[in-house]
Amino acid sequence: MDMNLLQRRWKAGASAWERLAAAYSEPHRHYHTLAHLEHIFTEAARFEPLEPAVEWAIWFHDYVYDPRSATNEADSAGVAAEALAAQGEDAAIVRRTGELILATRHGAAEASGHDAGLLISLDLAILATPPARYGEYVARVRAEYAHVADADFVRGRAAFMRRFLEQPVIFPHPDFSSYEPRARANIAREI
Repeated sequence: MDMNLLQRRWKAGASAWERLAAAYSEPHRHYHTLAHLEHIFTEAARFEPLEPAVEWAIWFHDYVYDPRSATNEADSAGVAAEALAAQGEDAAIVRRTGELILATRHGAAEASGHDAGLLISLDLAILATPPARYGEYVARVRAEYAHVADADFVRGRAAFMRRFLEQPVIFPHPDFSSYEPRARANIAREI
């Protein structure tokens, strides 16, 4: 992971960076880490410059991550709102950042608009990686759910992933249409 790449992009000061890096480095995280952010920003390079709300939503979308919680996105949106307001960010950008973070709840009603489609597609780009990389991703997610018995994890994960296959498209942004076949093959193989 290129920590310098991330630090160069960060625009909110050293102490805010330290808090963000600490959040994404919590010991229970194996996939939802700074490496996940790096992958998203690498994928996002072709869309530069990003709208400010999209950029902030990438940074904050997994700021709060507890595999036992159903409120991670809402909690992350709350942290983003506080952090961005404290640094004087425009209120419209703060509001839109929160909306975009909520859109990362897969299947969320808030998942509308070009920016939301881009953020969701960037977040899910891991699904279209080569099979070996996809396998590493699955193993890391499994490690985050170590508290769940194997049989329960397999059943729950299969049901969760099956929902992606049932959608007309996995990646709502049109520039990700070429990602669909590989993502569908990876998911089918995993199930």
